[in-house]
Amino acid sequence: MNKIEQLLTNMAEEYTPPGTAVKAVIHQWISALIYDNDLFAEKRGANKKDILRVLKEKKIASNCNELKKRIRNEINLNPVETPHFRFIDLFAGIGGMRQGFESAGGTCAFSSEFDKNAQVTYEDNYGDYPFGDIANISEKDIPAHDILIAGFPCQPFSHAGLKLGIDDTRGTLFYDIARILKEKKPKVALLENVRGLVSHDKGHTLSIILKTLTKLGYNCTIDKKIIEQGDIINFKNEAKKMVLKSTDYGVPQNRQRIYIVLWRKGLNVNFQYPEPTGKAVRVSHILEKNPEKKYTISDRLWEGHQRRKVNNKKNGKGFGYGLVLPGAEYTNTISARYYKDGSEILIYQKNKNPRKVTPREAARLQGFPEEFKINKSDVQAYRQFGNSVSVPVIKALATSIMEIIK
Repeated sequence: MNKIEQLLTNMAEEYTPPGTAVKAVIHQWISALIYDNDLFAEKRGANKKDILRVLKEKKIASNCNELKKRIRNEINLNPVETPHFRFIDLFAGIGGMRQGFESAGGTCAFSSEFDKNAQVTYEDNYGDYPFGDIANISEKDIPAHDILIAGFPCQPFSHAGLKLGIDDTRGTLFYDIARILKEKKPKVALLENVRGLVSHDKGHTLSIILKTLTKLGYNCTIDKKIIEQGDIINFKNEAKKMVLKSTDYGVPQNRQRIYIVLWRKGLNVNFQYPEPTGKAVRVSHILEKNPEKKYTISDRLWEGHQRRKVNNKKNGKGFGYGLVLPGAEYTNTISARYYKDGSEILIYQKNKNPRKVTPREAARLQGFPEEFKINKSDVQAYRQFGNSVSVPVIKALATSIMEIIK
Protein backbone atom coordinates (compact mmCIF):
# COMPACT_ATOMS: atom_id res chain seq x y z
CA MET A 1 0.00 0.00 0.00
CA ASN A 2 2.93 2.35 0.68
CA LYS A 3 4.04 2.02 -2.95
CA ILE A 4 0.53 2.83 -4.17
CA GLU A 5 0.45 5.89 -1.92
CA GLN A 6 3.72 7.11 -3.41
CA LEU A 7 2.47 6.60 -6.97
CA LEU A 8 -0.82 8.42 -6.44
CA THR A 9 0.26 11.25 -4.12
CA ASN A 10 0.74 13.87 -6.83
CA MET A 11 -2.60 13.04 -8.40
CA ALA A 12 -4.44 13.03 -5.04
CA GLU A 13 -2.98 16.29 -3.71
CA GLU A 14 -5.19 18.29 -6.06
CA TYR A 15 -8.31 16.83 -4.45
CA THR A 16 -7.22 16.78 -0.79
CA PRO A 17 -9.25 19.09 1.51
CA PRO A 18 -7.52 21.30 4.10
CA GLY A 19 -6.75 19.37 7.27
CA THR A 20 -6.94 15.98 5.55
CA ALA A 21 -3.95 13.73 4.86
CA VAL A 22 -3.33 12.96 1.18
CA LYS A 23 -3.33 9.25 1.93
CA ALA A 24 -6.96 9.50 3.11
CA VAL A 25 -7.95 10.41 -0.45
CA ILE A 26 -5.77 7.64 -1.87
CA HIS A 27 -7.24 5.03 0.49
CA GLN A 28 -10.76 6.08 -0.47
CA TRP A 29 -9.91 5.84 -4.14
CA ILE A 30 -8.46 2.35 -3.78
CA SER A 31 -11.47 1.15 -1.81
CA ALA A 32 -13.76 2.72 -4.42
CA LEU A 33 -12.00 0.81 -7.20
CA ILE A 34 -12.23 -2.46 -5.29
CA TYR A 35 -15.90 -2.15 -4.31
CA ASP A 36 -17.15 -0.12 -7.29
CA ASN A 37 -18.01 2.92 -5.17
CA ASP A 38 -17.82 6.54 -6.31
CA LEU A 39 -14.46 8.25 -6.00
CA PHE A 40 -14.08 11.14 -3.62
CA ALA A 41 -14.19 14.36 -5.72
CA GLU A 42 -15.38 12.48 -8.80
CA LYS A 43 -17.47 15.50 -9.83
CA ARG A 44 -14.31 17.63 -9.76
CA GLY A 45 -12.41 15.36 -12.10
CA ALA A 46 -11.12 12.39 -10.09
CA ASN A 47 -11.24 9.53 -12.57
CA LYS A 48 -10.98 5.75 -12.11
CA LYS A 49 -9.43 5.24 -15.55
CA ASP A 50 -6.61 7.66 -14.73
CA ILE A 51 -5.87 5.90 -11.44
CA LEU A 52 -5.91 2.44 -13.03
CA ARG A 53 -3.66 3.65 -15.85
CA VAL A 54 -0.99 4.69 -13.32
CA LEU A 55 -1.29 1.40 -11.43
CA LYS A 56 -1.07 -0.58 -14.66
CA GLU A 57 1.96 1.35 -15.93
CA LYS A 58 3.80 0.65 -12.67
CA LYS A 59 2.73 -3.01 -12.77
CA ILE A 60 0.73 -2.79 -9.54
CA ALA A 61 -2.51 -4.10 -11.05
CA SER A 62 -4.10 -4.13 -14.49
CA ASN A 63 -7.72 -4.17 -13.28
CA CYS A 64 -9.88 -3.82 -10.16
CA ASN A 65 -10.02 -7.55 -9.38
CA GLU A 66 -6.25 -7.86 -9.52
CA LEU A 67 -5.96 -4.80 -7.28
CA LYS A 68 -8.43 -6.32 -4.82
CA LYS A 69 -6.40 -9.55 -4.52
CA ARG A 70 -3.21 -7.59 -3.94
CA ILE A 71 -4.67 -5.22 -1.36
CA ARG A 72 -6.39 -7.99 0.59
CA ASN A 73 -2.97 -9.43 1.38
CA GLU A 74 -1.75 -6.11 2.77
CA ILE A 75 -4.57 -4.47 4.70
CA ASN A 76 -7.65 -5.44 6.67
CA LEU A 77 -10.34 -4.95 4.05
CA ASN A 78 -14.01 -5.55 4.72
CA PRO A 79 -14.45 -9.34 4.82
CA VAL A 80 -17.61 -9.10 2.68
CA GLU A 81 -16.64 -9.84 -0.92
CA THR A 82 -19.80 -8.34 -2.43
CA PRO A 83 -21.33 -5.72 -0.08
CA HIS A 84 -25.11 -5.25 -0.08
CA PHE A 85 -25.04 -1.51 0.62
CA ARG A 86 -22.76 1.50 1.04
CA PHE A 87 -22.43 3.73 4.08
CA ILE A 88 -20.36 6.71 5.17
CA ASP A 89 -18.88 7.01 8.66
CA LEU A 90 -18.83 10.57 10.06
CA PHE A 91 -17.28 11.59 13.41
CA ALA A 92 -16.00 8.05 13.10
CA GLY A 93 -13.79 7.78 16.18
CA ILE A 94 -12.26 4.30 16.05
CA GLY A 95 -15.05 2.85 13.94
CA GLY A 96 -17.46 1.38 16.47
CA MET A 97 -20.41 2.12 14.21
CA ARG A 98 -18.51 0.84 11.19
CA GLN A 99 -18.10 -2.49 13.00
CA GLY A 100 -21.86 -2.92 13.19
CA PHE A 101 -22.63 -1.95 9.60
CA GLU A 102 -19.83 -4.00 8.08
CA SER A 103 -21.13 -7.03 9.97
CA ALA A 104 -24.53 -6.41 8.36
CA GLY A 105 -22.97 -6.63 4.90
CA GLY A 106 -22.06 -3.03 4.11
CA THR A 107 -18.96 -1.33 2.77
CA CYS A 108 -17.68 2.04 3.95
CA ALA A 109 -17.52 4.49 1.05
CA PHE A 110 -16.08 7.42 3.05
CA SER A 111 -14.97 8.14 6.61
CA SER A 112 -14.12 11.30 8.53
CA GLU A 113 -12.54 11.80 11.96
CA PHE A 114 -10.84 14.90 13.36
CA ASP A 115 -8.65 13.34 16.10
CA LYS A 116 -5.20 12.28 14.87
CA ASN A 117 -4.76 9.44 17.37
CA ALA A 118 -8.16 7.99 16.52
CA GLN A 119 -7.26 8.21 12.82
CA VAL A 120 -4.24 5.98 13.45
CA THR A 121 -6.30 3.37 15.30
CA TYR A 122 -8.94 3.51 12.57
CA GLU A 123 -6.36 2.86 9.85
CA ASP A 124 -4.79 0.02 11.83
CA ASN A 125 -8.13 -1.77 11.93
CA TYR A 126 -9.79 -0.97 8.61
CA GLY A 127 -7.01 -0.10 6.19
CA ASP A 128 -8.62 3.32 5.67
CA TYR A 129 -7.06 6.54 6.92
CA PRO A 130 -10.07 8.80 7.60
CA PHE A 131 -10.50 12.26 6.15
CA GLY A 132 -10.06 15.13 8.63
CA ASP A 133 -12.40 17.91 9.75
CA ILE A 134 -15.73 17.38 7.99
CA ALA A 135 -16.36 21.15 8.09
CA ASN A 136 -13.61 21.54 5.45
CA ILE A 137 -15.07 18.94 3.08
CA SER A 138 -17.60 19.79 0.39
CA GLU A 139 -20.74 17.70 0.47
CA LYS A 140 -20.53 17.53 -3.34
CA ASP A 141 -17.24 15.60 -3.12
CA ILE A 142 -18.63 12.87 -0.85
CA PRO A 143 -19.43 9.57 -2.62
CA ALA A 144 -22.99 8.31 -3.02
CA HIS A 145 -24.18 6.08 -0.19
CA ASP A 146 -27.27 4.28 1.10
CA ILE A 147 -26.72 5.01 4.79
CA LEU A 148 -25.12 7.86 6.71
CA ILE A 149 -23.90 7.02 10.21
CA ALA A 150 -22.60 9.59 12.67
CA GLY A 151 -21.99 10.01 16.37
CA PHE A 152 -21.83 13.78 16.71
CA PRO A 153 -21.10 16.08 19.68
CA CYS A 154 -24.03 17.68 21.49
CA GLN A 155 -24.03 21.47 20.97
CA PRO A 156 -26.68 24.11 21.73
CA PHE A 157 -28.42 26.05 18.99
CA SER A 158 -29.26 29.73 19.09
CA HIS A 159 -32.86 30.66 19.92
CA ALA A 160 -32.67 33.88 17.93
CA GLY A 161 -34.33 34.30 14.57
CA LEU A 162 -35.25 30.67 14.04
CA LYS A 163 -36.65 29.81 10.64
CA LEU A 164 -36.48 26.10 11.44
CA GLY A 165 -34.37 25.27 8.41
CA ILE A 166 -30.87 23.93 7.85
CA ASP A 167 -29.33 27.41 8.31
CA ASP A 168 -30.50 27.43 11.95
CA THR A 169 -27.90 24.73 12.65
CA ARG A 170 -24.90 26.66 11.28
CA GLY A 171 -22.00 26.88 13.68
CA THR A 172 -22.62 23.39 15.03
CA LEU A 173 -21.28 20.04 13.92
CA PHE A 174 -24.81 18.84 13.24
CA TYR A 175 -24.90 21.30 10.34
CA ASP A 176 -22.31 19.20 8.51
CA ILE A 177 -24.55 16.15 8.78
CA ALA A 178 -27.56 18.13 7.58
CA ARG A 179 -25.82 19.58 4.51
CA ILE A 180 -24.62 16.13 3.46
CA LEU A 181 -28.10 14.66 3.86
CA LYS A 182 -29.54 17.51 1.82
CA GLU A 183 -27.04 16.96 -1.01
CA LYS A 184 -26.70 13.16 -1.12
CA LYS A 185 -30.15 12.07 0.13
CA PRO A 186 -29.23 8.57 1.36
CA LYS A 187 -32.06 6.17 2.16
CA VAL A 188 -31.25 6.01 5.87
CA ALA A 189 -29.29 7.86 8.54
CA LEU A 190 -28.34 6.74 12.04
CA LEU A 191 -27.29 9.49 14.44
CA GLU A 192 -25.91 8.63 17.89
CA ASN A 193 -25.60 10.96 20.83
CA VAL A 194 -25.60 11.06 24.63
CA ARG A 195 -28.85 10.37 26.42
CA GLY A 196 -28.81 13.97 27.67
CA LEU A 197 -29.65 15.18 24.16
CA VAL A 198 -33.30 14.43 24.99
CA SER A 199 -33.36 17.14 27.66
CA HIS A 200 -30.48 19.31 26.43
CA ASP A 201 -31.53 22.97 26.51
CA LYS A 202 -34.96 21.82 27.76
CA GLY A 203 -35.48 19.73 24.63
CA HIS A 204 -34.80 22.66 22.31
CA THR A 205 -31.68 21.13 20.74
CA LEU A 206 -33.28 17.83 19.75
CA SER A 207 -36.40 19.65 18.58
CA ILE A 208 -34.38 21.74 16.10
CA ILE A 209 -32.47 18.67 14.93
CA LEU A 210 -35.63 16.71 14.13
CA LYS A 211 -37.45 19.69 12.62
CA THR A 212 -34.46 20.30 10.37
CA LEU A 213 -34.30 16.66 9.31
CA THR A 214 -38.01 16.39 8.53
CA LYS A 215 -37.74 19.51 6.37
CA LEU A 216 -34.86 17.86 4.54
CA GLY A 217 -37.17 14.99 3.62
CA TYR A 218 -36.72 12.43 6.39
CA ASN A 219 -39.01 10.63 8.84
CA CYS A 220 -38.27 9.07 12.19
CA THR A 221 -40.21 7.14 14.82
CA ILE A 222 -41.69 10.35 16.27
CA ASP A 223 -44.78 11.50 14.40
CA LYS A 224 -44.24 14.65 12.37
CA LYS A 225 -47.15 16.40 14.16
CA ILE A 226 -45.49 15.88 17.53
CA ILE A 227 -42.21 17.25 16.18
CA GLU A 228 -43.84 20.34 14.67
CA GLN A 229 -46.52 21.22 17.23
CA GLY A 230 -44.08 21.96 20.01
CA ASP A 231 -45.62 19.98 22.90
CA ILE A 232 -42.25 19.51 24.54
CA ILE A 233 -43.40 17.03 27.20
CA ASN A 234 -45.00 14.72 24.65
CA PHE A 235 -42.01 15.21 22.36
CA LYS A 236 -39.48 14.26 25.04
CA ASN A 237 -41.49 11.20 26.06
CA GLU A 238 -41.39 9.95 22.47
CA ALA A 239 -37.69 10.77 22.19
CA LYS A 240 -36.93 8.62 25.24
CA LYS A 241 -38.04 5.61 23.21
CA MET A 242 -34.99 6.20 21.00
CA VAL A 243 -32.69 5.62 23.99
CA LEU A 244 -31.16 2.14 24.10
CA LYS A 245 -29.24 0.52 26.96
CA SER A 246 -26.05 -1.40 26.26
CA THR A 247 -26.94 -3.91 28.98
CA ASP A 248 -29.95 -4.99 26.89
CA TYR A 249 -27.65 -6.13 24.09
CA GLY A 250 -25.11 -8.26 25.88
CA VAL A 251 -22.74 -5.55 27.11
CA PRO A 252 -22.00 -5.39 30.87
CA GLN A 253 -21.99 -1.59 30.97
CA ASN A 254 -24.72 0.81 32.07
CA ARG A 255 -24.43 2.91 28.94
CA GLN A 256 -27.50 4.68 27.59
CA ARG A 257 -27.43 6.54 24.29
CA ILE A 258 -29.99 8.03 21.94
CA TYR A 259 -30.03 6.49 18.46
CA ILE A 260 -31.99 8.54 15.92
CA VAL A 261 -32.96 6.39 12.95
CA LEU A 262 -34.15 8.34 9.91
CA TRP A 263 -35.45 7.21 6.57
CA ARG A 264 -36.10 9.12 3.39
CA LYS A 265 -39.70 10.13 2.79
CA GLY A 266 -41.36 8.01 0.15
CA LEU A 267 -39.90 4.74 1.40
CA ASN A 268 -42.46 2.24 2.63
CA VAL A 269 -41.06 1.84 6.13
CA ASN A 270 -42.23 0.36 9.39
CA PHE A 271 -39.04 0.64 11.41
CA GLN A 272 -38.92 -0.88 14.88
CA TYR A 273 -36.05 -0.49 17.31
CA PRO A 274 -34.42 -3.86 18.05
CA GLU A 275 -35.71 -5.85 20.99
CA PRO A 276 -33.34 -6.60 23.90
CA THR A 277 -31.43 -9.84 23.38
CA GLY A 278 -32.11 -11.13 26.90
CA LYS A 279 -28.51 -12.31 27.07
CA ALA A 280 -27.25 -12.51 30.66
CA VAL A 281 -24.05 -10.56 31.25
CA ARG A 282 -21.53 -10.30 34.05
CA VAL A 283 -18.52 -8.06 34.48
CA SER A 284 -16.43 -11.20 34.95
CA HIS A 285 -17.05 -12.05 31.29
CA ILE A 286 -14.81 -9.20 30.13
CA LEU A 287 -12.03 -9.44 32.73
CA GLU A 288 -8.52 -10.63 31.96
CA LYS A 289 -7.14 -13.44 34.10
CA ASN A 290 -3.79 -11.86 34.91
CA PRO A 291 -3.89 -8.07 34.44
CA GLU A 292 -0.62 -6.20 34.80
CA LYS A 293 0.16 -4.74 38.23
CA LYS A 294 0.30 -1.23 36.81
CA TYR A 295 -3.52 -1.16 36.60
CA THR A 296 -3.87 -1.49 40.39
CA ILE A 297 -4.28 2.05 41.68
CA SER A 298 -1.83 3.52 44.19
CA ASP A 299 -2.51 4.01 47.92
CA ARG A 300 -2.57 7.76 47.37
CA LEU A 301 -5.13 7.60 44.56
CA TRP A 302 -7.30 5.09 46.43
CA GLU A 303 -7.27 7.26 49.55
CA GLY A 304 -8.19 10.28 47.43
CA HIS A 305 -11.14 8.45 45.86
CA GLN A 306 -12.48 7.42 49.27
CA ARG A 307 -12.04 10.89 50.73
CA ARG A 308 -13.87 12.56 47.84
CA LYS A 309 -16.73 10.11 48.08
CA VAL A 310 -17.22 10.91 51.76
CA ASN A 311 -17.04 14.67 51.11
CA ASN A 312 -19.42 14.46 48.16
CA LYS A 313 -21.94 12.54 50.24
CA LYS A 314 -21.78 15.21 52.95
CA ASN A 315 -22.35 17.92 50.35
CA GLY A 316 -25.23 16.05 48.75
CA LYS A 317 -23.48 15.59 45.42
CA GLY A 318 -23.73 11.84 45.39
CA PHE A 319 -20.73 11.41 43.12
CA GLY A 320 -17.73 9.23 43.77
CA TYR A 321 -15.85 6.20 42.53
CA GLY A 322 -17.67 3.13 41.26
CA LEU A 323 -16.33 -0.08 42.83
CA VAL A 324 -17.41 -3.16 40.88
CA LEU A 325 -17.39 -6.79 41.94
CA PRO A 326 -16.57 -9.27 39.15
CA GLY A 327 -19.95 -10.93 39.67
CA ALA A 328 -21.87 -7.70 39.07
CA GLU A 329 -24.17 -7.46 36.05
CA TYR A 330 -22.62 -4.26 34.74
CA THR A 331 -20.28 -1.34 35.35
CA ASN A 332 -20.89 2.38 35.21
CA THR A 333 -20.45 4.07 31.82
CA ILE A 334 -16.84 4.31 30.72
CA SER A 335 -15.99 7.86 29.67
CA ALA A 336 -13.24 9.56 27.67
CA ARG A 337 -11.75 10.85 30.95
CA TYR A 338 -11.26 7.34 32.34
CA TYR A 339 -7.50 7.56 31.83
CA LYS A 340 -7.25 10.29 34.49
CA ASP A 341 -8.10 8.26 37.58
CA GLY A 342 -10.44 5.42 36.62
CA SER A 343 -12.98 6.58 39.18
CA GLU A 344 -16.14 5.50 37.35
CA ILE A 345 -15.07 1.85 37.05
CA LEU A 346 -12.77 0.30 39.65
CA ILE A 347 -12.54 -3.49 39.81
CA TYR A 348 -12.53 -4.96 43.32
CA GLN A 349 -9.47 -7.02 44.24
CA LYS A 350 -9.30 -9.08 47.42
CA ASN A 351 -6.66 -7.91 49.93
CA LYS A 352 -5.36 -5.14 47.69
CA ASN A 353 -6.36 -1.80 46.21
CA PRO A 354 -8.89 -1.93 43.37
CA ARG A 355 -7.70 -1.60 39.78
CA LYS A 356 -8.69 0.11 36.57
CA VAL A 357 -9.92 -1.98 33.67
CA THR A 358 -7.19 -2.71 31.16
CA PRO A 359 -7.44 -1.33 27.60
CA ARG A 360 -8.45 -4.79 26.34
CA GLU A 361 -11.16 -4.96 29.01
CA ALA A 362 -12.32 -1.49 27.95
CA ALA A 363 -12.59 -2.82 24.38
CA ARG A 364 -14.64 -5.78 25.59
CA LEU A 365 -16.77 -3.47 27.70
CA GLN A 366 -17.79 -1.77 24.44
CA GLY A 367 -18.24 -5.08 22.61
CA PHE A 368 -15.27 -4.77 20.26
CA PRO A 369 -13.93 -8.08 18.89
CA GLU A 370 -10.78 -9.65 20.29
CA GLU A 371 -8.89 -9.04 17.04
CA PHE A 372 -9.43 -5.28 17.29
CA LYS A 373 -6.04 -3.53 17.36
CA ILE A 374 -5.82 -1.22 20.37
CA ASN A 375 -3.84 2.03 20.37
CA LYS A 376 -0.43 1.48 21.98
CA SER A 377 -0.97 4.38 24.37
CA ASP A 378 -3.17 3.48 27.36
CA VAL A 379 -4.26 7.13 27.60
CA GLN A 380 -5.42 7.17 23.97
CA ALA A 381 -7.00 3.72 24.22
CA TYR A 382 -9.14 4.79 27.21
CA ARG A 383 -10.12 8.02 25.46
CA GLN A 384 -11.05 6.21 22.29
CA PHE A 385 -13.16 3.50 23.90
CA GLY A 386 -14.78 6.04 26.21
CA ASN A 387 -15.80 8.10 23.17
CA SER A 388 -16.96 5.09 21.18
CA VAL A 389 -20.23 3.17 20.95
CA SER A 390 -21.22 -0.28 22.15
CA VAL A 391 -20.75 -2.41 19.05
CA PRO A 392 -23.48 -4.99 19.80
CA VAL A 393 -26.07 -2.18 20.00
CA ILE A 394 -25.00 -0.92 16.57
CA LYS A 395 -25.11 -4.45 15.16
CA ALA A 396 -28.68 -4.84 16.41
CA LEU A 397 -29.66 -1.49 14.91
CA ALA A 398 -27.95 -2.29 11.62
CA THR A 399 -29.89 -5.56 11.36
CA SER A 400 -33.18 -3.70 11.92
CA ILE A 401 -32.21 -0.99 9.44
CA MET A 402 -31.52 -3.62 6.77
CA GLU A 403 -35.27 -4.20 6.66
CA ILE A 404 -35.66 -0.61 5.44
CA ILE A 405 -33.28 -0.70 2.49
CA LYS A 406 -33.98 -4.15 1.05
